[in-house]
Parts: sequence; C-alpha cells; structure tokens
Amino acid sequence: MAAALGEEAPDNEDYYSLLNVRREASQEELKAAYRRLCMLYHPDKHRDPELKTQAEQLFNLVHQAYEVLSDPQTRAIYDIYGRRGLEMEGWEVVERKRTPAEIREEFERLQREREERRLQQRTNPKGTISVGIDATDLFDRYDEEYEDVPGSSFPQIEINKMHISQSIEAPLTATDTAILSGNLSTQNGNGGGSINFALRRVTSAKGWGELEFGAGDLQGPLFGLKIFRNLTPRCFITTHCALQFSSRGIRPGLTTVLARNLDKNTVGYLQWRWGIQSAMNTSIVRDTKSSHFTVAMQLGIPHSFMMISYQHKFQDEDQTRVKGSLKLNRASQTYFFPIHLTDQLLPSAVFYATVGPLVIYFAMHRLIIKPYLQAQKEKELEKQRESTASDILHKKQEAEAAVRLMQESVRRIIEAEEARMGLIVVNAWYGKFVNDNSRKNEKVKVIDVTVPLQCMVKDSKLILTEASKAGLPGFYDPCVGEDKSLKVLYQFRGVLHQVMSADNEALRIPKQSHRIDADS
Repeated sequence: MAAALGEEAPDNEDYYSLLNVRREASQEELKAAYRRLCMLYHPDKHRDPELKTQAEQLFNLVHQAYEVLSDPQTRAIYDIYGRRGLEMEGWEVVERKRTPAEIREEFERLQREREERRLQQRTNPKGTISVGIDATDLFDRYDEEYEDVPGSSFPQIEINKMHISQSIEAPLTATDTAILSGNLSTQNGNGGGSINFALRRVTSAKGWGELEFGAGDLQGPLFGLKIFRNLTPRCFITTHCALQFSSRGIRPGLTTVLARNLDKNTVGYLQWRWGIQSAMNTSIVRDTKSSHFTVAMQLGIPHSFMMISYQHKFQDEDQTRVKGSLKLNRASQTYFFPIHLTDQLLPSAVFYATVGPLVIYFAMHRLIIKPYLQAQKEKELEKQRESTASDILHKKQEAEAAVRLMQESVRRIIEAEEARMGLIVVNAWYGKFVNDNSRKNEKVKVIDVTVPLQCMVKDSKLILTEASKAGLPGFYDPCVGEDKSLKVLYQFRGVLHQVMSADNEALRIPKQSHRIDADS
C-alpha cells in the first residue's frame, strides 16, 4: 500500500494540511473532513471529461491521506518518518504487531544511533589569536627628544605580547566528548606553552564530569578531575582536584566553588582551596556595562585579606588607560588585536578608540556585510527553488484543478451565506507581502485563494489549523523558502472584516477584532 501511495503524491505532501485537521485530530474529525472533500472531488459529480480526470486525481489523493491517517499504525509511521517511512520495506517499524508507542521508541533508538555516528565524524575546533599592539607613540611622545634620531619622524608601533590557543572537541557518543587544547604565550621576549587533553561525560541535564591530563614547558605533567553540577536554576557547584608533578615533587590541589546568581548582574561565590596555597574565600561580584564591583574576604596560607574593588569608566584621569581593539570571528576562530593607545586621557586617543571604530563598523555593515548576506540568502533561495521546481509546478497544477472543481460548490455556499447574512470571502491572498518601506524594492509574490477559502466555509465559520497553508486544497507555495502570510477580506452580517495571519498560525473567522471601522 505504501509503495503505491508514493507513486501519486509528492514527498512533501502534508496530509494534515490537505484535510485541514489538527495533528491531534480524532477519528471523527478525520472522517468529517474526508467526507466533505469526497463530496467536493467525487468524479461522478463532473461530466466534463477534463474536470472528471482532475477530480479523480484529487479524490485519490484525499483518499490516500485519509487511509494513512485513519489507521493508527500508518499514522504513527507518517508522524515520525513522513511519506518516506511509508515507502520503506523490511524495516522493523512497519511490523503490524507494533503499537504506535513501540514505533516511536524504535524511531528514537535509530535517531540516537544516527546521532552518535554523526557526532563521531564531527569536531568542534575553537581558537583564539591575541596580538597586543603598543601604539602609545602615536598620541603621547616627546618629539624634541627624537629630532636627531634617524627615522624618528615615524611613530613606533610595536607588538609587545601574543597569545595563541586552540582546542578541538571530538564527540565520542551523545554524552562523551574528548577535548584537545593547547596554548602558547609570549610577552616582552619571555613565553611558554602547554597542551591538555580532557575527557568529558555529561551525566545528566544538571551536570558533567571531566578528566584532565596536561603538560607544559614551565610546569610538569598535570592530572585533574573536574565536576560541575547545577543544584538549582540559580545555583551551581564545581569541584576541581589536581596532581601537579614538578621538580619539587607532587603537588596535590583541591578547589571547590559554590556560586549563586543573586540577580541578573550579581553573583556570589564561596570558595575553598587546599594545596600549596590553601585558603577559604567568599566574594560578591557585580558586573554591569558601566561598572565592576567586587567585595571579597580570604583566610588562607600565606595570604589573608579583605578587598573592596570598584571600577568605573574614566574614574581617575591619571590611571585611565584608553584601549582600542579589533576582533574578527570566522567560524569558531577568534582573532583579537588589542591596541594600547595611550596611558593618559587624550582627546585624540578617545576619538580614535570610540568614534573611529563605530564609523568603520557601520560603514562596513552597510556597504559590505549586509549586501553580502543578502546575496547569500538569495543564492540559497534560488537553489531551493530550483530543487523544488517540479514539485511546485505539480502543486500549482493541482491547486488550479482544485479551484475549477470548487466553482459549483462555492456558488452554492455563497447563495446559502447571503441568505443568512453569513460569511462571504470577498478577497483572499496567500504568499509574501511587502509592507515595510525599507523592503519596497522586493517583489510581492501572492496567489488568489478566494475560492478555496470560501469553499471551506461551513455554517458561517472558517477554521484553519495550525499548519502551513500551502498544503490546503487550492493552495500552493508561491515563494519557496520565504515568509508567507494569509490576508483575508471578508463580509459578515453585511460588515467588512479583514485579517492577516502568519503561515503556520491557526485562524478562526469571523471575529469582532477583524471588523473594519467605518472611519477607516
């Protein structure tokens, strides 16, 4: 049966939308929708040979939809796999003895296996390259001291530090991940590096554990264990124990942190650290766009202290440092170039560190980034249109045939609704509407769906379910891959009403809120 169905309808046919029923529709709702469409498309109601042929095709399609959805077994397969699931042979899921619940369990098992295979073939590389640039000579120099030095007319810009880090995540299963990371740092001619390997397992939705192995040129091998767990939605705990091997022997260490979000910008911490520098620490950190406040108290060996720290932008002119930076993101790689402009608050440095980057950003976004993203979107849409062109043409022809078959029924429905001052669809359009002035150059792509909607009116009511309206009888998708809406102008009790509905939004008319005021 499933193979035969696949010869008639496209793979993307939505049976629920075709019958205009909810996905949770009962057998009674399915039967009522099926009977109504059968009366509309029954071949014996049409004498014209061409209309009769079109009616047969649509009648068969409606029958296929009802046959699939009315059987709990095939409906469960269709809900999970779509039409392709009905066409497959030899799968466990098509065994007649299985219940819908067992089919879903089988589907979830196969999904987990496919997900694990996919994860095994995927890595998640992340990297950061940070290059510190000292450009203070541009704004803060004593020219008279360099008059006799060759090349002194040009400001000296130097790279004074660099940091490179890279990590690769390789998911082994849906819960296990291997992480390989390394870093290299240098500043003023001195530097070092390290490499780390970790295995992380997600134990539940609330926590994970991680084993860590590392080594570096400044320190010896490191073995560690880290555990993270959410205690409540606003509270979490982390524990990290490690063994550091060095020329002085083995140095064990244990750190436990209990943290709680006090509000959106404030976090409180309780920390206990045991090892070379054992200590107990409590702190509250508040970080906002304009300030950073920290209060902390520590009792430890060898350091015990109390600290209150408050930072505010331009708080102290003598100690303020203005910095600019260039940050580029490409995929998961980050390139960061902090530029040290001056140790003093100079107007020229402030201008180049604030206004300059903003002007450059908005210019690049307007002239380069936005046109590029728009061009990429258009290319993707064009590819999607080309790949679905034959299906869309088939749906268009099917919709046009359905509209022709609906004409007689629509005439009778309108007569009945006019007699009772009921619901009459004056005009209805479906597709892409352009109302925003910023998008006035875009082309409107809509189709007239007045007849199909009027045909669905029953007892002065029109009810559309929460599904794409492109699958409704007499509809098709006029703009593949783009946002679509349904606009309806209708008359109820002699008064005009109008409503605009999103593609996947449920719609019920008439409604008082749709009424068009006389002043409008």
